[in-house]
Amino acid sequence: MCSWTAAEPDMVVKNRLVGFLLWQSILSSLIYLAFTIAIVSWRSFTAVFVSFFSFHLSQLLFSVSLSTVLSPQPKFRRILPVLLAVAAVSGSLSAVSLCGINGRVGFKGFASGLFFAAFYIYKRRWVLQFPIIQRPLFFSFKMGIPSAIARALKLSAAAYLFSALLLVFMPRNFSTDLELGNFFAQHIISYAAGFSMFLCWELTHHLHQVLHTKRFIFAPPKGSAAAETNPSEPLLAALEETSPASLLKYLAYLDLCMVCENNVDYWRRAAFFEETGETYKRVAAVCLRPLEQLASKLVQGLEGSPDDKTYSISDQLQSSTNRQNSKCSELMNDFQVYTWSARAIASLTAHSRKEDRFGVAQLSGSNAAVISTLIAALLAVETLMGKKISLQPSQNLMGAFGTKSATFSAGRRDVRAGKRRDDPLYAKAYAMADVLRTSIYCIVSAFHHEMLASAKSGLLEKDWIAGGKPPFGTRELLLQKLHLFLDFQAS
Repeated sequence: MCSWTAAEPDMVVKNRLVGFLLWQSILSSLIYLAFTIAIVSWRSFTAVFVSFFSFHLSQLLFSVSLSTVLSPQPKFRRILPVLLAVAAVSGSLSAVSLCGINGRVGFKGFASGLFFAAFYIYKRRWVLQFPIIQRPLFFSFKMGIPSAIARALKLSAAAYLFSALLLVFMPRNFSTDLELGNFFAQHIISYAAGFSMFLCWELTHHLHQVLHTKRFIFAPPKGSAAAETNPSEPLLAALEETSPASLLKYLAYLDLCMVCENNVDYWRRAAFFEETGETYKRVAAVCLRPLEQLASKLVQGLEGSPDDKTYSISDQLQSSTNRQNSKCSELMNDFQVYTWSARAIASLTAHSRKEDRFGVAQLSGSNAAVISTLIAALLAVETLMGKKISLQPSQNLMGAFGTKSATFSAGRRDVRAGKRRDDPLYAKAYAMADVLRTSIYCIVSAFHHEMLASAKSGLLEKDWIAGGKPPFGTRELLLQKLHLFLDFQAS
């Protein structure tokens, strides 16, 4: 694992990019040598050197474009069309490098590159997926090799047919014969070259995912002066000062989540509970801010306010339902950040019961703010899913704390037919609701006895619901939902 140094934060991403290009060149060299030895070992040394150089140039071109396009967020980037052109040029150059200079070969490589880029964009593979379980780099890369080979076989076969179909519409004099033997040998070599090219691209993509989603430790070396005085500053600086969509921001949230959940870096989590309470407030703020924005913006998306000046002309031509779905789906693009934020602050709040020697979590009011924000976000997401949320009459409540296990209904808005279960937006909302529900139960389980005592004395709202208007719903609605969690009936 990497650890924090005195270098600038941007060097974290730059160093990984350099490492990616280095390992990518090694992989492409091995694949080129295997192809040359197995297929065209008759080439002269000069021809091998020139083709090796051009093949590396084509792979470097593709790798740089891939690094430019890949992003932690699944927003369609304007630079993606550039990937089509770069992949086509890279495919043409790679095919010529492997099979020799020929118009037919170059065109088939060009078509194969277009095919791969179109498939890449259609499957939205430019989104960086951070693994739930962090493994050593070599093991993570090794696990993806079989799937990369299988996908390369399928794609190379499909691209071969696609390029052959395009050749039918080309001028007759363009389709000259390859000077590599008989008819069958020509096609075998052509397919092997396509497979080698696709395998390089698949391994490049997999290597990029593995290297750039590996956890980075934003902390000074243990035992150093910085670790003794302010070990949390590098992490908080990365969380507070970097742009929202940057890879560095995502790596910082991942590191924070693992520190809060695991006991491996116990000394780092203990530093959050320093005596002044300022560090804990900053950690709570960076975790709650995304969840507050999720809840409040979901309200705007569900209500579909006509005064929203961000609507474009095309948005205004859409139906209100489609416009709401579009806005809500865009909010869910930060699902990974929402997940890490909820898990981190829930684990940190639960650990504060035994590890907070100075009581900074309770004295700062963070516990109430955390519970309120998590429940408000959960209610907003459940409304998006189509659940009905309403305040139950007190005389109809029952249960250990006067609560009734009932479905909620959004008093703000009637969710017409709700979201269909096969809707991708419903799947995202369902996963987000599961994370929020688990996070709330994590806190409730840790403070169950304290919450029971507060509920019996009528102080549950005062102790565990923050003052002021929540980002979604009302304080009474949040309190009723909290009672359901205390009864272990929230689902």
